[in-house]
Amino acid sequence: MEELKERIKREGVIASQQVLKLDAILNHQVDPALTMEMGRTFAARFAAEGVTKVVTIESSGIPVAFAVALELGVPMIFARRKKTLLADPDSYVERVPSFTKGIVTDLMLPKRFINTEDKVLLIDDIIANGDAARGLVKIIRSSEATLVGVGIVVEKCFQSGAQSLRDQGIRLESLVRIQSLGEDGIVFAD
Repeated sequence: MEELKERIKREGVIASQQVLKLDAILNHQVDPALTMEMGRTFAARFAAEGVTKVVTIESSGIPVAFAVALELGVPMIFARRKKTLLADPDSYVERVPSFTKGIVTDLMLPKRFINTEDKVLLIDDIIANGDAARGLVKIIRSSEATLVGVGIVVEKCFQSGAQSLRDQGIRLESLVRIQSLGEDGIVFAD
C-alpha cells in the first residue's frame, strides 16, 4: 500500500534500529480513512477463505481488525492482555512476552466466542519477534478453529516473527514490509 508507506515515511518515528513508533497512524491516533482502506485490502486478499471471525489482540490491532471484519461482514474478537473483574473465567489463555512493552502478559480469549466451525483470520498492527501472534495462533489451534491466515499491517523483516509463522506453514500477508531502520531512515523491503 503506497499511501501507507508514504504515511510511515512522513509520520513514523525511528526510536531505535529495532523500534518504529507509529503513534500518529496506528497506535494512539487512528486515521479512519486509511484504516478502512487497510481493512478493504486485507478483506480482498482473504475473501476466498470463507472467514467467519476476525481475531486480534488489544489494543492497537483493534481498529484494523474491525475494518476487516466490517468489510467481510463477520464478527471481530480481541484477546485481552489484562484480566478484569468481568473477565470470562472460561477462556483460552496463553502467556507471551511483549517486545514493545518489555513484559510478559497473558492473552485471554473467551471460549464462547470461537469454536471448531470457525475459519479465523488473525489481524495485527506490527510484527516484530512474533510472540503475541504465535500466542494467539496457539489459542486458535486450541479452540480447534481453522486459522486461514494472518494479516499484518507492518512487518519488520529484520526480526524473526513473520518468518517464524511462515515456517509453520501459515499464510501471512503484510501491507508494508520494512527491511531496516536506522541512519538511512526507513528502508522498505518491497
